[in-house]
Amino acid sequence: FDLVKAVFERRLHQADMDRILAELTAADRDELVAKMGALLDRISALVEVYNKISDTLSLDVLLPRLMSIVSEALRADRSTLFLNDPDHNELFSRVAQGDQIGEIRFPNERGIAGSVFSSGRAEIIPDAYQDARFNPEVDRKTGYRTRNILCTPIRCKGNVIGATQVLNKKDGEFDDEDLTLLEALTSQAASALENARLHERVEKARAEEAQLLEVTNAIASELRLDALLTKIIAVTTSMLEADRSTLFLYDKKTNELWSRVAEGLQSKEIRIPSSAGIAGACFTSGEIINIPDAYADPRFNPAVDKKTGYRTNTILCLPVVNKEGEKLGVVQVLNKKHGSFTPIDEKRLKAFSAQAAIALENAKLFEDVTNERNYNESILKSLSNGVITLDAERKVIKVNNAGLTILKWKAEEVVERPVAELFPGEANAWVLKSLEKVVATGQTDISMDVEIRLTGGGVV
Repeated sequence: FDLVKAVFERRLHQADMDRILAELTAADRDELVAKMGALLDRISALVEVYNKISDTLSLDVLLPRLMSIVSEALRADRSTLFLNDPDHNELFSRVAQGDQIGEIRFPNERGIAGSVFSSGRAEIIPDAYQDARFNPEVDRKTGYRTRNILCTPIRCKGNVIGATQVLNKKDGEFDDEDLTLLEALTSQAASALENARLHERVEKARAEEAQLLEVTNAIASELRLDALLTKIIAVTTSMLEADRSTLFLYDKKTNELWSRVAEGLQSKEIRIPSSAGIAGACFTSGEIINIPDAYADPRFNPAVDKKTGYRTNTILCLPVVNKEGEKLGVVQVLNKKHGSFTPIDEKRLKAFSAQAAIALENAKLFEDVTNERNYNESILKSLSNGVITLDAERKVIKVNNAGLTILKWKAEEVVERPVAELFPGEANAWVLKSLEKVVATGQTDISMDVEIRLTGGGVV
């Protein structure tokens, strides 16, 4: 093998090579040709890796390509390249599943790949079932039989960024030469893999920013409180890749947290004491609560799970605070679909809840104004006295039913008209004088025993 390397590295001249070949037996020459063929195959594999990684930054494309090259170069049955996700402390890979690309994920210390990633040491395992780290459950589910394994860490600029695992050599056992080739292949691909991973994270961050901007604009334009609550819950669940969410608002009058919208529950409204449970603890402390195992936390009440048949695993709970620092409520998110909630999830939810707080205050203000208006409308309708409302330009904007009856007006004929046109003539001059007096002094003016001459004739 050293002789073959010397030829390819141009350390051996042609004359010396001819002399050496002449001295070899036929068996030696056959072995040399075989080794040169093997070396050519390995060099071809390295060249193919370079060619296959130079035209894409997509992990969905890159990982399946590299797996195919590795399996062929090492004459193995199959291989998998795992990259580390530092946000979730998981190893992941992309594999073709029909016309789609599926994702495999597991904790980055689990199994043989996790062990190699964590230790940074390559391993040759001649019998997978004799290794305690191997999980035979996958074989049982798929009907596949893993015999031997070759696994090496993937390094980029001195840092371990993943692991490559190769299964079942077709002609015997994996050896040191296979390990050397695998390390060379992964070393060749490491920079491209890291660049693709970083590119994917940047693109994901951009997409998340665009999504946050889009949903912020959407909730900012919604003034109906129930509709706004529904939007906030739907966006929270989608944005954090969770199973369900609940938004609790604080009721000062009863000192309770309440919600009209809770995904997965049939009740129209939930009410709990403002200090009860995890939501109450979050509201009382004003701190983010991130729980990777709900049943291990004494604040968690499993009674709801028992009642609904739902299983709560992970919880992220965050107070909703306005710009004055006043706590408006709590948003609670359950069961992240992949692993536990991360610090990045906390930052995203905090940014979104700040925008949601503004929208909630606007919606609550709108609801209060609407309720006040409806209340005033009810009062005006019930009054037997006529009431006329004017704007700053002295135009009529509202006349109650009693006013329309007394003055014999029709609403569509008087609304938006200047009040001076509706009370013409010297007989009605006192009306306009009283109005100007009120505007000038800001005080009430009462006129007794006066008459209003109607435009159609008659006096009231």
